[in-house]
Amino acid sequence: MLNLVHLSVLAAVARHGSVTEAAKELHYSQPSVSHHLSRLEAATGVKLVQRVSRGIRLTPEGQLLANRAIEILGRVEAASNELAAQAGLQSGRVRLAANASALSTIVPKAAATLAAAHPGLELSLYDRHPVESLEMLRRGELDIALIFRHADAAVQDEGFRLVDVGGDSIYLISQQPDDSLANHRHSAWIGGCERCREELAAVCAEEGFTPRIGSYSDDMVVVQALVAAGAGVATLPGLALRAHRRPDIHATELTGFRRRIYAATYGDPPDPPAVAAVLAALTEAT
Repeated sequence: MLNLVHLSVLAAVARHGSVTEAAKELHYSQPSVSHHLSRLEAATGVKLVQRVSRGIRLTPEGQLLANRAIEILGRVEAASNELAAQAGLQSGRVRLAANASALSTIVPKAAATLAAAHPGLELSLYDRHPVESLEMLRRGELDIALIFRHADAAVQDEGFRLVDVGGDSIYLISQQPDDSLANHRHSAWIGGCERCREELAAVCAEEGFTPRIGSYSDDMVVVQALVAAGAGVATLPGLALRAHRRPDIHATELTGFRRRIYAATYGDPPDPPAVAAVLAALTEAT
């Protein structure tokens, strides 16, 4: 039978690729780590690790089990938090990830609301892009992922439950006032993360052109600095401009283009009380 101690050892070995480093993380001796791995192999009946010239590596079966172990351990931690939160929201922890613009605007306001209403509730925050957030959520490393979608994009994240917490306008960022997309068919553009570039492409496609991306940055401060320096034009959401706005750039709202902001959770409903409280605070904050 598998047990959580053996799985935690395998997960640590998978993270570090080393018995020595896994032992340091877990505060075990190296022989103890090796013993747990041997017990796990005996329990599963398959070879999970193999010796190589500079340590060990996981077999395909070992990697498969390690991936499941990480997810299981994350779920166990989430369950512990849920049990604590069930006791009247007097304690517990909710792990939330969001990208920089939301983490600079919506989340602090929601955190203040939670602190006033539920002072015993701990909110742990992570700065992550939507794709990474959803993967962490699936692995059980998060309780909530705050993500965005273009208003016309289909939401097809299997297994995730999405709460629509609000909308956000898209702006053209340029050096000229009262600018338009049509003026920048041949301009260099500044692109961000993969999902941001998809959104940019969708916006420009409505004007009949594909943006030529010359620079890449996910940082709203850097993007505005590059635009101000004449390195290109860009699009940014309204939340990013609320978080940081240079006085020497111009922002023109692109009417008809909006992104939706969703709070994603994973697993069967209903949400634990602590998670439900955070979702309510996020909705109020937008």
